[in-house]
Amino acid sequence: MSVDPSDKPRNETRHERLDRQLMELLQGFRVAVTGVQVMFAFLLTVPFAAGFDKVDGHGLKLFYISLFGAALASICFIAPVFQHRILFQLGQKALLIKRANRFGILGAFALGVSITAATTLIIETLEEEAALTVVTAVIVLALCGWAWFVQPYMTRMTAKDRTDGDDDP
Repeated sequence: MSVDPSDKPRNETRHERLDRQLMELLQGFRVAVTGVQVMFAFLLTVPFAAGFDKVDGHGLKLFYISLFGAALASICFIAPVFQHRILFQLGQKALLIKRANRFGILGAFALGVSITAATTLIIETLEEEAALTVVTAVIVLALCGWAWFVQPYMTRMTAKDRTDGDDDP
């Protein structure tokens, strides 16, 4: 009979726990920020591309939303790294972890909006049927919302006997 590792309490001090939590958060940001930077860089070049002058009205609004969302996501995913550098060795690790978590959630929200707006702009440009554009936007936003927010929130709400508070700073 094997023992579930989650049933074993961690043998770590408060400082070791904070170190581990911060490293886990920063590692997650490293993964997310790469994708956001690629998307943001691409969006920065779009106005200089041939054919962009044909985008107007609703399409321009979608572009601005996508660009702003990518910029906000970049800021949110990068902020914890700079805050860690500035607050280094001041005993503020628990605060940094709490802030990084909040920045990560806001960054994910901004990224979801940016992805949805960019995808909608592309579909709108390629397809004249408005219904397909709306359906695409709803599907993309729903997938981001489900995978990034609803599913983990439901898991959090239904978690039983969480005595170690592993995710809490």
